[in-house]
Amino acid sequence: MGEIRTKNASKTMTETPRYDVIVIGSGMGGLVTATQLAAKGAKVLVLERYLIPGGSAGYFEREGYRFDVGASMIFGFGSEGTTNLLTRALDAVNVSLETIEDPVQIHYHLPQGLDLKVHRDYEKFLEELIAKFPQEKTGIRRFYDECWQVFNCLNAMELLSLEEPRYLTRVFFQHPGACLGLVKYLPQNAGDIARRYISDPQLLKFIDMECYCWSVVPADRTPMINAGMVFSDRHYGGINYPKGGVGQISQKLVEGLEKAGGEIQYKARVTQILLEKGQAVGVELANGQQYFAKRIVSNATRWDTFEKLLPPEVMPAKEKRWKNRYQKSPSFLSLHLGVKADILPPGTECHHILLENWNQMEAEQGTIFVSIPTLLDPSLAPPDHHIIHTFTPSWITQWQGLSAKDYQKQKEKAASDLIERLEKIFPGLTDGLDYQEVGTPRTHRRFLGRDDGTYGPIPKRKLAGLLGMPFNQTAIAGLYCVGDSTFPGQGLNAVAFSGFACSHRIAVDLGL
Repeated sequence: MGEIRTKNASKTMTETPRYDVIVIGSGMGGLVTATQLAAKGAKVLVLERYLIPGGSAGYFEREGYRFDVGASMIFGFGSEGTTNLLTRALDAVNVSLETIEDPVQIHYHLPQGLDLKVHRDYEKFLEELIAKFPQEKTGIRRFYDECWQVFNCLNAMELLSLEEPRYLTRVFFQHPGACLGLVKYLPQNAGDIARRYISDPQLLKFIDMECYCWSVVPADRTPMINAGMVFSDRHYGGINYPKGGVGQISQKLVEGLEKAGGEIQYKARVTQILLEKGQAVGVELANGQQYFAKRIVSNATRWDTFEKLLPPEVMPAKEKRWKNRYQKSPSFLSLHLGVKADILPPGTECHHILLENWNQMEAEQGTIFVSIPTLLDPSLAPPDHHIIHTFTPSWITQWQGLSAKDYQKQKEKAASDLIERLEKIFPGLTDGLDYQEVGTPRTHRRFLGRDDGTYGPIPKRKLAGLLGMPFNQTAIAGLYCVGDSTFPGQGLNAVAFSGFACSHRIAVDLGL
């Protein structure tokens, strides 16, 4: 029996941990951690504050439409190699999901008339890009081919915890060349490598956008390892949309978790992580219920974990240093539209990015991201209708201190402005509207439980590649972090990687 003193209790109680692992939050990183551990025989409990799993990879339904909460551009569902992490996560708990191949990753609508598509076919993409910048033909091939070198290193080995010495030793002896290749790229950023080969300012801006659309920072602050993964896997494993919507991924993982003996509770908001002699031993919910486990995993953001779930006085020095290097990225203003199908021109692609001025790329509501998942799966909308999910970066400071009336007026104006801009690529959009719902950073904070609604951490300044990103272990014994606040960062496949790494480290620690 272990002695546990709760943070707010005035007496000491004895508790035997009921679980091997408790996971706070059912975002993709948390669910992959939970399912991997349950598949290995661990007794796992997932605590989710909302009504359904998935976090940013969740869904909601309105008037016959099934909307994705976040992006619909999904990596990780390939059938070959080792970077198909979503496929592998589902396989581990004996569930599967039908997916639909997307032939084009993004259709870019950019300043100076730069309009092009990133085709799944690598050569077709390069040909289209080179046609726009014929003078940079050699540099284009050298840059994107170097991205393939990074990807091939990653794709040669099983992606597990870089904190586990035996794994590192084993993988080094199995794949010494790939390991040395990754070590070479760890401290490098995509922008530095792009500028070795390319000089055209507009093309370098395009590569900034190629990074910004998933890392929320330009190329000079995007780690080359991340860029190598994304810029190559879109042509290798491809972009594949889950039939039934992105929310089906988390639903299937929960099904697999429960099949493997794990548990999940909804409407279970964790308010504090319980410590005993400096070690994480349990959690307490908003209703006062306490649960204890041998290991605690936080799928909350770093800010929520170390500034809200733990008292400020126990913040490790390592976390204070991390806060000096990273800041919160913006949240998003989201516009979920139901539209008549005939407003979309023939040949419209699923994913679009619109920017009118390069100087506005990182600005409040500068870049517009668009997903039309019903072009791949018509079942998500009523007959003869489509979903157009539009989102653009927005800071919570733009939405605070408003009365209910002013908040509603600001939402309506922001939606109107976005629709007016979208008319440039979808003429007649206004007349074709059937349903409209607006989400702000306040919405993301409320429903996703993310501090300021942030998308995740971004570097405050240029850093040495991925070397500044924390791994899963923390300086508090028994406490691990998973998700976009850990290596390798943002994106569904990236947080799945963090889940594989976290579960592997814990499994070794528990002797599973």
